[in-house]
Amino acid sequence: MTQQDTAPVPEKTQQPTECFLTQAKEPKAEDSRKTRKWKKKKISDILAKSEPKPGAPEDLQKLIRDHYSSSRSVIELEELHLPDSCFLKANDLTHSLSSYLKEICPKWVKLRKTHNEKKSVLMLILCSSAVRALELIRSLTAFKGDAKVMKLFAKHIKVQEQVKLLQKRVIHLGVGTPGRIKELVKQDGLHLNPLKFLVLDWNWRDQKLRRMMDIPEIRKEVFELLDMGVFSLCKSDSLKLGLF
Repeated sequence: MTQQDTAPVPEKTQQPTECFLTQAKEPKAEDSRKTRKWKKKKISDILAKSEPKPGAPEDLQKLIRDHYSSSRSVIELEELHLPDSCFLKANDLTHSLSSYLKEICPKWVKLRKTHNEKKSVLMLILCSSAVRALELIRSLTAFKGDAKVMKLFAKHIKVQEQVKLLQKRVIHLGVGTPGRIKELVKQDGLHLNPLKFLVLDWNWRDQKLRRMMDIPEIRKEVFELLDMGVFSLCKSDSLKLGLF
C-alpha cells in the first residue's frame, strides 16, 4: 500500500476537565488558641515549670556588681565585693525559717540573753512586703524563744511609733521591709552596729513568681540599706549574711 492510500488517523479530541477551586483550610480554634498562648507566654509561665534553684552568695555578689557598675569605678566595685567569710550557709530549700535560723545561729539563746541595747536588734530579716513579714513572724515560734520580735514595715504603723518603741524596749529580732528599716536608720531610730545577723528572704516568690530581689524598687532599697553601713560591717566580720 502506497503512502497515498493510507487513511488519515483522526486526532483524539481532549475532553474538557472540570476545575475545582480548593478552599484554604481555616485554622482550628484549638490551634489558634495554642498560638495565642505561645505568644503570651511570660517569664512567670517559664518559672512555674522550672525547678526552683536555691540562692547562693554569688547571686548576691553578681547583683551588687550589676547595680553599681554604672556608678562606681573598677576599684570601688572591688571594694564592694563581700568576703566569703561573711556569708552563712544558704537555705537549700529544705528548711523552714525556724530550722534555718537554728542552723546558722546555734547560740541564739545565749546571744539574746546578753543583748540589752535599745534602738538596735541582733537579727534583721528582710522581706518584700508587710504580708510576707507577718508570715515570717508566725513561723519564728520554734526559734525565737523569749526573744522580743518587732514588725518593721510601713503598713498601718507610723515610723515615729516604731522609733519610740525601739527607744523604750530591748528588741532582739526585727522582721520587715528594706524601705521602712532604711527610714528607721535615717531617723536614728535603729542602729546597725550591734546587728549580728542579716537574713534576706531570698527564695520565696510572690503570686507573680517574683523573688524580692526581682522587684526593682525592693532591690534598690536593699542596696541603699546595705550602703548605710552593712558593707563595712560585713568586711569587719562583725555581721553575717544569710540567704533564706
